[in-house]
Amino acid sequence: MTGMTNPIPVVTARAFTLSRGPAFVLSSIALVLVFASSGIPVPLYNLYRSADGVTDSALALTTVVYLAVTATTLLVFGRLSDAVGRRPMMLVALLSSAAGCLLLTQVHGVAVLIAGRALQGIACGLAASSLGSYIIETAPRSPAWLAPLVTGSAPTFGIPIGAVVSGVLVETAPAPRFLGFDTVAILLLVTAVALSRGPETMTVRGGVRAALRPRIELPAGARRAPLIVAVTAVFVATWSYSGFYQAFAPALTADYLGTSSSVAVALVFASIVILSPVGGSVSGRMRPQLAVRVGLVTFLVAVVGAVIALSAGSIFVFLGASLVVSLAMGATTTGMMRALLNDAPAGRRAGLLATVYLISYTGAAVPGLVASAFAARVDLVSIAFGYGVLVAVAVGTGIVASLLVTRRAR
Repeated sequence: MTGMTNPIPVVTARAFTLSRGPAFVLSSIALVLVFASSGIPVPLYNLYRSADGVTDSALALTTVVYLAVTATTLLVFGRLSDAVGRRPMMLVALLSSAAGCLLLTQVHGVAVLIAGRALQGIACGLAASSLGSYIIETAPRSPAWLAPLVTGSAPTFGIPIGAVVSGVLVETAPAPRFLGFDTVAILLLVTAVALSRGPETMTVRGGVRAALRPRIELPAGARRAPLIVAVTAVFVATWSYSGFYQAFAPALTADYLGTSSSVAVALVFASIVILSPVGGSVSGRMRPQLAVRVGLVTFLVAVVGAVIALSAGSIFVFLGASLVVSLAMGATTTGMMRALLNDAPAGRRAGLLATVYLISYTGAAVPGLVASAFAARVDLVSIAFGYGVLVAVAVGTGIVASLLVTRRAR
């Protein structure tokens, strides 16, 4: 018959729109990827030391720059996704992370290393608040601890995953200065394209100028004061000690634990946080404040064991103690995230997450800056002991504050 044609199917953009379930999975992967990119340089530090003349003090300084830039980004831009929407800020975070990876392929001195780490810091700050909020808003209702686990553990889990993969590539694959960075950059770009089709979970309400005004978002209610103290103590304790591994893992492994293997460096660095998701899932079955207290006590005992093992030069005992530290860290931070975010309104989530990560990065950056200043004059066992004292003070403060939060909730 004439005048009749077979209909041609039209593919529209709507056909590629993600539902909330896939958006949750992809955004969780994206958050891990952003932080994994920050772990890739760590196994290369010994290469930078030997081939490019970068000193231990300079390497520690690059970690401080990364932490400080992340903290500044959280303070200034942490609430911006509340005003302009989650998706635009998520995409900026992913693109910044990819750009940092590509710049770090050109490292042959400390200046480019610092610049690349600064780009990664910007990405981590933007991702922590925007992707973190998006994960909470797209997460399934059950189990209730899943979103707090992802937002609390993804940063500390992603960084060592990047380090381990990078360490294996350094030992076994060609082009160690390029392969890890290029691979993650491609994955970040693919994830960005996919998430650009995800649902927007925040009503765009404007107020960009107000959102850019630095402000600390604090919890409300009768438990406000002790909850703020508990949050600060928990994240200073866990992130400061994790920062010690991030800054000094190459030197610890080569100078005190008897090997300079890039894989060993990556494993030492990863051991501090690799089991945190397991600890977080276990603590999800406890009341939040109980999980915080049990996690803090376990964390302190394991830190003491790790410092003793380091002074004895026992790599296996050190790794074992560090794995227990990572379990306790996951339990503690997930419990704290649940206590803080479960009842938070959507319009305050990004600000609260930004505040949590600001505390975390500041708690890692300030001790790291002090440690880097002493690294040339004091042995690393003494520096580890100093971190242990800081952890003990923070743990004690956190336990007391958590008990007050529970009492006021009755």
